[in-house]
Amino acid sequence: MNPDALKICEYEILPGEIQDIGIKITESYLGNPITLPIRVYRAEKPGPHVFVTAAIHGDEINGTGILRSLMLRPMPLIRGTLIFCPIINIFGFENHSRYLPDRRDLNRCFPGNDSGSFSDRLAAAIFKHIVSICDVGIDLHSAAIRRTNFPHVRADLEIEGIKDIAKTFGCEVIMNGKGPNNSLRQTANKSGCLTIMYEAGEVFKFEPRAIQIGVRGIKNVLIRLGMLEGEILKPLYQEVISDTAWLRADVGGILQFHVHPGDLIEKGQPIVRCEKLFSSEAQIIYSPYYGIILGMTSLPAVKPGEAICHIAEISRKSFKHIQLKLEKSSKTEHKTVRRDFASDFLIVSPEKQ
Repeated sequence: MNPDALKICEYEILPGEIQDIGIKITESYLGNPITLPIRVYRAEKPGPHVFVTAAIHGDEINGTGILRSLMLRPMPLIRGTLIFCPIINIFGFENHSRYLPDRRDLNRCFPGNDSGSFSDRLAAAIFKHIVSICDVGIDLHSAAIRRTNFPHVRADLEIEGIKDIAKTFGCEVIMNGKGPNNSLRQTANKSGCLTIMYEAGEVFKFEPRAIQIGVRGIKNVLIRLGMLEGEILKPLYQEVISDTAWLRADVGGILQFHVHPGDLIEKGQPIVRCEKLFSSEAQIIYSPYYGIILGMTSLPAVKPGEAICHIAEISRKSFKHIQLKLEKSSKTEHKTVRRDFASDFLIVSPEKQ
């Protein structure tokens, strides 16, 4: 083996090389190897090792669109190693499913087990050949089925070094938390690989705005790490969130929203009307606190108890601070992002009811 080569399975990637390789993760019923496709970039100069993963839930494919967008353009690394994994759950991706064939959630199986279940073995291969050789990781996600997420970052800010990466990515909202047990992010962080998660959009879609923000965020992080040249692009504002909650329906009916994904909202502001099918009789749901609309159901009909709207709670002081920034700014991107993420929703003004 060349002493300067990075070895992944039977592959050797030399400084200055780009290789598309396949990591064997299992075998078919016929005994043929099934491989995980990844692309590895190595700069001439040594530096950090960074992985970016997508579609760990096979129906959450905005991340695949993000990595494909980056792979179709030159990636002039000046130092370090970059590993792109555009489809981690290839079985779910091909079957249009969140889950693996054994109905397990791959993002609850890490670090895996070489001699365990199908899911455990897949997780173990990913962890051994990708995560364990990296210093920094970015895991790309979308909302669960029948929901959408406004673009935001999730990160455990208690870990030294994570806050800088999370803020550099450049989303307006950073959600502070460890993440679920046995998730890729939490397990990678425990192993010493500083890992954040990007959440944006819906399942089964390549959404242009979610992809644009994700591409920019990955480039921002690589620039901050000294792996790419360029200028870090910052958001209009940035708020760290610790508390969130889903507003739920108390009655069944048809929804008419008064807010967009990403909207800044006041305590007591009307969020949504839940109307009866054959009349305009409605329950109006109000925000219980100041916040930012982080996620929404994309299904316009609900039963009692079903989730309607995900709100990130902020203080009144933060609300006023963000509101002032939005009023003073001449930038149109914030409004454009909100508009794009609301394009598939019926948004009505509460004054017109």
